[in-house]
Amino acid sequence: MTNAGTTRIIIGIIGNVISFFLFLSPMPTIIKIIRAKAVEKYKADPYLATMLNCAMWVFYGLPFVHPDSTLVITINGIGFVIETCYVIVFFIYSDWRKRRKILLLLLVEAIFVAIIVIIAMKVFSTTKDRSMLVGIVCVAFNIVMYAAPLTVIKRVIQTKSVKYMPFLLSVANFANGVIWLVYAILKFDIYILIPNGLGALSGVIQLILHAMYYRTTDWNQESERRQEIEVSSREVP
Repeated sequence: MTNAGTTRIIIGIIGNVISFFLFLSPMPTIIKIIRAKAVEKYKADPYLATMLNCAMWVFYGLPFVHPDSTLVITINGIGFVIETCYVIVFFIYSDWRKRRKILLLLLVEAIFVAIIVIIAMKVFSTTKDRSMLVGIVCVAFNIVMYAAPLTVIKRVIQTKSVKYMPFLLSVANFANGVIWLVYAILKFDIYILIPNGLGALSGVIQLILHAMYYRTTDWNQESERRQEIEVSSREVP
């Protein structure tokens, strides 16, 4: 194995560890729901979206789609299981109207994944073509998910306060984007490079905002319920 190949494996393992903890970041919310035995105003949508994202990346990493992507499969497989557990919690503690919505979205996601799998396997015969199809879908999902923090960034700029943008989460998102960006560069993979390049950029912007507005933040002021800043996440490949 070449030095570059060994380095890529090490980088991928580090990325797996960082991404794993990002997947666990919503745990305080999940624990709160379990203790209250109610989802209150929280929504399952981010977790359902991340489930779909993880499922597509697992498919992307399979040998007959994109060879030599085992570490992409491992972390997204773990992420899929974690997000599934979150969705189960939401389903248990939701009323029937919300349960029906969750079931409907799960059905839509299952049909979507099935369609992509069928097209990739029946229409395309090479891993290059399959990688292109599934990679484009994965990149599109990640770009949409990376757009989520923009509302928080906008609020930070308007209020000149980083109270609702946790510093450690910003650092973790930045580190996650950078590590997977390096992973993609070592064996050039445009479909992993694009979303994680955007993730690293988003992390840089968040860290710059922390530097700019930390001193102007009133940490003691009373305000609305703290906004949930979902990861990853999510932003993992």
